Amino acid sequence: MKPNNCNNGFLVTILSREMVRTFILYGSEGCHLCEDAEALLVACLNPEKHQVDLIDIAYDDRLMGRFATQIPVLEDEQGDVLNWPFSAEQLRAFVG
Repeated sequence: MKPNNCNNGFLVTILSREMVRTFILYGSEGCHLCEDAEALLVACLNPEKHQVDLIDIAYDDRLMGRFATQIPVLEDEQGDVLNWPFSAEQLRAFVG
């Protein structure tokens, strides 16, 4: 029996959503290093495979205590972090 094209398209959509990795970039407004990190993320990451949420630590005392002297910091789904400064090569290795 030949597979239904509609079902195949649906399966491809589900599989491609599962392959998207989500990251958090912790930073703060007006942080020039954070802007540099954002530019590197835009240049290096594939939006079909990587999603990055930007979190401003200034609005969360817990995050401020954790990252105030370290931003920008990129965190993956498992809680592993990549601290700035990082190169394009280090970024690519981190995101897989």
